[in-house]
Amino acid sequence: MYKGTNASAGIGIGKAAIIKEVEMVIKPDRVTDGQAEVERFRGALNETLAQTEKIAAELAEKVGEKEAEIMQGHLMLLMDPMLTGEIENAITGESVCSEYAIETVCNTYADMFASMDDELMQQRATDMKDIKTRMQQSLLGIKAVDIASLPEGSVIVARDLTPSMTAGINPAHVTGIVTELGGKTSHSAILARALEIPAVVAVAGILDEIEDGDELVLDGSEGTVIVKPDAAVMAEYTGKREVFLKEKKELEQYIGKPTITKDGVSVELVANIGKPEDVEKVLQYDGEGVGLFRTEFLFMDRNLMPTENEQFEAYKKVAEALKGKPVIIRTLDIGGDKEIPYLGLAKDENPFLGYRAIRFCLDRKEDVYKPQLRALLRASAFGNIKIMIPLVTCIDEYREAKALIEELKAELDSQGIAYNKDIQVGIMVETAAASLIADIFAKEVDFFSIGTNDLTQYTMSVDRGNDKVSYLYSTFNPAVLRSIKRIISCAREAGIMVGMCGEAASDPMMIPLLLAFGLNEFSMSASAILKARKMITSYSVSELQAVADEAMSFATTKEVEDYMRAFINR
Repeated sequence: MYKGTNASAGIGIGKAAIIKEVEMVIKPDRVTDGQAEVERFRGALNETLAQTEKIAAELAEKVGEKEAEIMQGHLMLLMDPMLTGEIENAITGESVCSEYAIETVCNTYADMFASMDDELMQQRATDMKDIKTRMQQSLLGIKAVDIASLPEGSVIVARDLTPSMTAGINPAHVTGIVTELGGKTSHSAILARALEIPAVVAVAGILDEIEDGDELVLDGSEGTVIVKPDAAVMAEYTGKREVFLKEKKELEQYIGKPTITKDGVSVELVANIGKPEDVEKVLQYDGEGVGLFRTEFLFMDRNLMPTENEQFEAYKKVAEALKGKPVIIRTLDIGGDKEIPYLGLAKDENPFLGYRAIRFCLDRKEDVYKPQLRALLRASAFGNIKIMIPLVTCIDEYREAKALIEELKAELDSQGIAYNKDIQVGIMVETAAASLIADIFAKEVDFFSIGTNDLTQYTMSVDRGNDKVSYLYSTFNPAVLRSIKRIISCAREAGIMVGMCGEAASDPMMIPLLLAFGLNEFSMSASAILKARKMITSYSVSELQAVADEAMSFATTKEVEDYMRAFINR
């Protein structure tokens, strides 16, 4: 049995189809006619653009607009005049062939993206390498690997799968994906989940252990791969697959049902989204609203800042689609770790502790913050929009933002523009500072939303992207749990809503504790909503109090995790 990262849930059984990319040797061959070589490059660029547009269209038809946006990101990179201009300059200035110019320039960009602390930006490194390879293949006349024609019952095994390769998969023929590289948040993993294909990634050295045609079993929920399983193992996993598919079907019965515990405690199950198009999935999985709309994605993959009207239309679209259900929209959370050239951000030595989120917005009121807040206020006339301010560490920041909102309200009144005069303004509680003075914040803000990803990182002083210290990164650490419990308690005492929009909100081992602590709202990826509703409706909050008390009595993360694992598996 081989262990990797569980990237897409489900059981995959089938024959190994080993995917090997054609090796390309790129040399700095000299060219004498630079302009002719530039034209050669442009031909390959146009061919790659056409190919990418076709993949994006097919993907949109197959799994929806949201997932197709991954390939739209490739189009943005290919059309970036800075990137293409640098490649052309390398060709003419250094008198090198197109293949080598593409290699050096794209690798420079990929390395820059890979070094950033933001996961979304790190994915750009993979995207950059993908478009680099496809342009070079076009120049060299190399045909891309044809994944679409794999026979039924294939389990793809590869060193890595690029988004363009994953997009070509026929889900009716591919029963699983295994890769040596990748992670849960990689674009290929996101596409695997969208295609509902079980996937295990980051299985070190697996290609050395498998031959084409070998029988394979993989568990995408547990992150395990078994090569050449015997009859007993095959029977066991065939049974597991039937159970998984049955449970998945059973979850459909929770569509339309209220999220109420056995003893009558009602909570809200809402979704995290990044773009207006994501609202389709929220409705598909019967989400009760949006608990986190990450607005920074509206600012990315473009050369100019979105206008107030562009933002207004995006927020309005979501508000109208949800017909009165709550939509919590987080103001811009951007910083030195995210590369948005037109914002003119200098690189921070330590971006997570630097110039970002509310700190940046309050410093750029006129050109960045006011247009966003005006757009939010205007859109609030079309639905139940709430404004959430990220990364607050002191009450002054909240008061300054709130004063700005009041100023803009008066401006809209004078212009006769409609907005919700009672719009709620809350904060994302994701710093140790905000946690410690949660009682002070609770007296002034309209709601809390706990961001467990950053709250854990800041509380534990651990960079979650650093393998050397990642063992310390756990929401089940007693210090983090105490912080979460305190935040919820302060909100409940003040009579304001308290939600959670970090990863922990959908963690089956965390949900019982959050219910016992008194969390009002759970925000998660739309696809996790029905499973969470099934869990929540099976519990009695009064009975969970003893479970929470016991969990809070432990001194180590492992003790808490072991206890909660045993509880949910009982």
